[in-house]
Amino acid sequence: MTIPYTNITQLFINGSWVAPEAGSEEVINPATGAVIGHAPLASVAQIEAAIGAARQAFDHGPWPTMTMDERANVMQRMVDALRARQADIAALIVAEVGCAQHITHGMQVANPINHLVAAIATARREESERLPIDITPNMFIPGGPQSIGGTTVVREPFGVVSAITGYNFPFLLNLAKIAPALLAGCTMVLKPSQFTPYSALLFGEISEEIGLPEGVLNIVTGGIAEGQVLCTDERVDMVTFTGSEGVGAAIMAQAAPTLKKVHLELGGKSAMIVRHDADVQRAAAMAVGFLSVNAGQGCAIPTRLLVHNSIRPAFAAVAKAVASQIKVGDASDPTVTMGPLIRESQRNKVEHYIALGKAAGATLLCGGGRPAGLEGGFFTEMTLFDDVTNDMAIAQDEIFGPVGCIIGFDTDDEAIAIANDSRYGLNGAVETADAATGYAMAMRIRAGSVSLNGGTGTMSYAPIGGYKRSGVGREYGPNWLREYQHEKSVFYPIG
Repeated sequence: MTIPYTNITQLFINGSWVAPEAGSEEVINPATGAVIGHAPLASVAQIEAAIGAARQAFDHGPWPTMTMDERANVMQRMVDALRARQADIAALIVAEVGCAQHITHGMQVANPINHLVAAIATARREESERLPIDITPNMFIPGGPQSIGGTTVVREPFGVVSAITGYNFPFLLNLAKIAPALLAGCTMVLKPSQFTPYSALLFGEISEEIGLPEGVLNIVTGGIAEGQVLCTDERVDMVTFTGSEGVGAAIMAQAAPTLKKVHLELGGKSAMIVRHDADVQRAAAMAVGFLSVNAGQGCAIPTRLLVHNSIRPAFAAVAKAVASQIKVGDASDPTVTMGPLIRESQRNKVEHYIALGKAAGATLLCGGGRPAGLEGGFFTEMTLFDDVTNDMAIAQDEIFGPVGCIIGFDTDDEAIAIANDSRYGLNGAVETADAATGYAMAMRIRAGSVSLNGGTGTMSYAPIGGYKRSGVGREYGPNWLREYQHEKSVFYPIG
């Protein structure tokens, strides 16, 4: 059976499909190792052509000068087109990412479309802001009548945006760039991960169907050299990236000489604090459930499990039992609850950190190896360590796999100190029977988001982003478009 969208063999530049000049590259299913398609590879010249198309569309095309409602109408057509393709997009994600179906249909496909819907609703409410009347002496007529004037603040699109995205939630990450940038009136060149190109290339078909003007959205592929062009070309005004801390730092350095705006959604080493009064079974099951999401390949997953020492043995026992129930396998089986890691290189990284955890003296509760009978893909077991101290590499570094670290504490202050003792600050969680105390603790965690007793389960209307090395800027929420807009103050006399 042909996987949806894997028949796309061309790049989408300036509103047209263009044959790749750098050939093609195999894309594989990480659960089986089978080749699912041959994705096009752009040359550096084609990256530059895509930037030129976006520049032309911004400087001379209709998109930036359309009203917000007009752009929102076009983006609503994108919503409709994506919803009509939801089943196909989910089938692609299962094969391209290897993500379990119960995660794919909701978190990988439906939620991103809901984020776009929320962004459209917010965009339609946008208005210019009129500031208070200003009365000042007239500098040209000392002692004469004073001047009275007003100011209107307008918001305008930032310009040409380069978007570079990761592999773990590719449809979500691509749409999280496209939605606010295009609504704001920007034009874009999108470059996805080479592991998951089709989740981006499908937007070429969407662009054609909904009538996006030429050059507004360009979709290219490639590796490090091609990405560097997107970060250094003077015609690009802004770079937005979702991925690892190291690549984010490199992008910031590359963008610095041309003083581009840089928007970064990076890694995390999030802490879940489980207080002495928490429901141990619920908290432990939730922790393991989070770790199983996309085989732990999620930047916001709580991987440091800070558990009060009075309940830590019970928490560890329940977590180990729940972990044993995780069904690992090919996500084409709807009963599978955890799929593979994306590639062998990622599995090697996870196994390296598991070895470091053992060598550091942490207690391996379960996992640590490769599941039997799944030799075709890049599978790893759900792995839990106990007796972890926060200075261990497994507690400080982002592993990006299903590896959980149980760290004991005795007081709330100690838990907060451990949670904040990290170079990351993306997400956090508190589990407690005392919601008021939990809320006060959430306020002290240095992270862009904190879930109290499981949170709400959605983030369509909330800003998400990082403190410290977890990133710069925010995605989603009521000010999402602001990341892609300039503010301009217009001063004028009124008397």
